[in-house]
Amino acid sequence: MSTDTTGTAARDGEQRPGGPADSPFIRACRRRPGPHTPVWFMRQAGRSLPEYREIRASVPMLESCRRPELVTEITLQPVRRHGVDAAILFSDIVVPVAAAGVDLDIVPGTGPVVAEPIRTAADVERIRLITRDDVPYVDEAVRQLVIELGDTPLIGFAGAPFTLASYLVEGGPSRTHAKTKALMYGDPELWHALCGRLAEVTLAFLRVQIEAGVSAVQLFDSWAGALSEADYRRYVLPHSAAVLSGLADAGVPRIHFGVGTAELLGAMGEAGADVVGVDWRTPLDVATGRIGPDKAVQGNLDPSVLLAPWPVVEAEVRRIVDQGRAAPRHVFNLGHGVLPETDPDVLTRVVALVHELSSRRADQG
Repeated sequence: MSTDTTGTAARDGEQRPGGPADSPFIRACRRRPGPHTPVWFMRQAGRSLPEYREIRASVPMLESCRRPELVTEITLQPVRRHGVDAAILFSDIVVPVAAAGVDLDIVPGTGPVVAEPIRTAADVERIRLITRDDVPYVDEAVRQLVIELGDTPLIGFAGAPFTLASYLVEGGPSRTHAKTKALMYGDPELWHALCGRLAEVTLAFLRVQIEAGVSAVQLFDSWAGALSEADYRRYVLPHSAAVLSGLADAGVPRIHFGVGTAELLGAMGEAGADVVGVDWRTPLDVATGRIGPDKAVQGNLDPSVLLAPWPVVEAEVRRIVDQGRAAPRHVFNLGHGVLPETDPDVLTRVVALVHELSSRRADQG
């Protein structure tokens, strides 16, 4: 099986005209003109939707990620509800790590909790490499979704090596990442061995998604903002680059996103992505100057703004659309994930407003 330029698995060996490759989202990722600025939301698959909460009420997070019929339904919900320009696969960044043999669980209200945190080289060796056979539910869900979505592109994703390593070393979420940094500084050899292994797992996980038909992928480095640029370049960049450069021949756009990464944007752009995601702390025109002229940008409405009165939301959306014009192309998104208390109708109105503002600009040339 090969992968065509639409990002849809070419089971018949032929290129498909149109389809996701001609969608506003993929065109923007490739820095090509489109009919309007595309919109999708991080954590759009659920979080604020009552239909999502109903489905998840009795199903633990990891189990829901391993049931293709649930993954398909949850992924489709925000596309139906909001009219977004892309779907993102419902999953979790620890899914491939669990498939690689790490004993963990996603605890409600806490997040991923690791039974035996990484401390030694032997611990790293126990993280096995994965294949499609280790995550068949992901392969099946993607194939179902590609059929259901038609011309709407599906985004696959994975956690970046640093963020995964932080969970595995800390044993769970951390505000300070103190244990992570202690290992990073104190035993660089072990650190690079761990991140190297996680890069291999991540790359394999993303390739499963690409071969099944996703149209783009996003690499989440949620905790990279805890580092200085010098430390990022020394301890993180090589491993993120191994993942992103490992997908250079895959035929799909690559997005790279982190939180609190204003000082890292230039370095993150060097890691090999086609699009760099920007959190809400950095204006998009400033971010574009740091990233450079050869990358599209994604972002970056503060998720908390969505809780404000509509005139405030509208003004902020207009500002971000305007600042996004400084970039080669802009994918509208939030600066982090949708907050659970967000009114879904506000998200729908944001999509419509971005389309209106950017379509008007296209009409005016």
